[in-house]
Amino acid sequence: MSPNSRRKFLKQLGVGCAHVGATTLLSGITNMGLLNAAAAANQSWTNGASDYKAVVCILLSGGNDSFNMLIPRNQNSYDEYAGARTNLAITKESLLPINPINNLPKEFGLHPNLPKVQSLFEDEKLSFISNIGALVQPTTVQDYRAGNKLPFGLFSHSDQVSHWQTSVPQDRRAVGWGGRMADILHTANENQNISMNISLNGSNLFQRGKIIQSYSANFTNNGSTLINGFANNNFYNTLKRQTLDDILEQDYQNTLEKAYANSIAGSKNNSIEFDTAIATGIPISTEFDQEDSFSRRMLMTARIIAANGNLGVNKQTFFIQLGGFDNHDSNLEDHAVLMTRLDNALHSFNSAMEEIGLSNNVTTFSISDFGRTLVTNGDGSDHAWGGNVMLMGGDVKGKNIFGTYPDLYLDSPLDLGRGRFIPTTSTDEYFAELALWFGASRSDLSVILPNLPNFWNPESYNLPLGLFN
Repeated sequence: MSPNSRRKFLKQLGVGCAHVGATTLLSGITNMGLLNAAAAANQSWTNGASDYKAVVCILLSGGNDSFNMLIPRNQNSYDEYAGARTNLAITKESLLPINPINNLPKEFGLHPNLPKVQSLFEDEKLSFISNIGALVQPTTVQDYRAGNKLPFGLFSHSDQVSHWQTSVPQDRRAVGWGGRMADILHTANENQNISMNISLNGSNLFQRGKIIQSYSANFTNNGSTLINGFANNNFYNTLKRQTLDDILEQDYQNTLEKAYANSIAGSKNNSIEFDTAIATGIPISTEFDQEDSFSRRMLMTARIIAANGNLGVNKQTFFIQLGGFDNHDSNLEDHAVLMTRLDNALHSFNSAMEEIGLSNNVTTFSISDFGRTLVTNGDGSDHAWGGNVMLMGGDVKGKNIFGTYPDLYLDSPLDLGRGRFIPTTSTDEYFAELALWFGASRSDLSVILPNLPNFWNPESYNLPLGLFN
């Protein structure tokens, strides 16, 4: 077979799944020193459910209008909100009341399409963080006008969503904070064939490291990207598998050919191993909405977590995306649909974690490009900055609203115009506590979150927000 024919044949076999391996060849060679240093500092494999930890990152893509997700309900604060939002305001009577246990000067309600999130909050399984965003340092309106150390590309979708995933907003980075964390902690997993970082939405910046790359899982079948026809034992597919194995088992003399063949063979074997582990994992009986792709991705995440013993892993990160939040028009209608999808999926996922006894071992957290303007542009909202996020899990200090919820009147001390609020809590403070809960040490935080000392001293006794029990 000629080289051109061989390349064409490999492409037809669908072996583009090579990216699913835990590490890339070049990363493994060029970062061997970093790998060894990380291994020396990492936790050892303990193979027990009590030691398992997973973080599930949900990107609400496009900029969630989160001041219509978490809304002040006492009369004066609601009047400020309604006065700023005008035709985008949700009626006070339709808000779902919540009762935070931390002492707050305002009363709050949730979007009317979040009844299950309301129950999760009241049952102390979910909390919110208010007016959070990507910051280089604590910032005022004066700093903004002077251009002092602001996030690069402020109000831009591509830049702001990247900043949430890298937590280094002063420039464009190619490595995410989840990737940096996995570079340090991945040797806690006995099985190094499958990446610590698993994505249900393909390539993403959050999970991209120097050593560890993400494993792209599907939300269908058993999640693995297998060679087309692998499970079919008819004559053609059997011959195709045998031919591929023959090609990969040749004794290549060229170093790059040999490395490439080994990489493809490893990826094929890893895909088979992943597929088998999920197929034989603890079954999930909790019902998920099978008509909704986001809920199906959450179900697959639950199945992968349930198979952690089969996979031989103690630590995993997951990335899932729910798109459609860039609502410059039809805001109330479109946002309501998205809130329902989010509500259903979070409730099912929490129930699934409780079903398999891993609720305390898994923390789900949301991120989004930015909040949106309070002022309407006619029938929608535009790009802003600070917004509200949520986190859920058995170890979370539930029924709290962390951070500082702003006064929602225009031209307030935090308003940059049109209801674009400067964040009062940084992503670094949020992510630092997630990283510590996941198993990072305080000394690791200087690598994972290099801007963190601008907001919190890692040597401090107190944590920045106190998100976990």
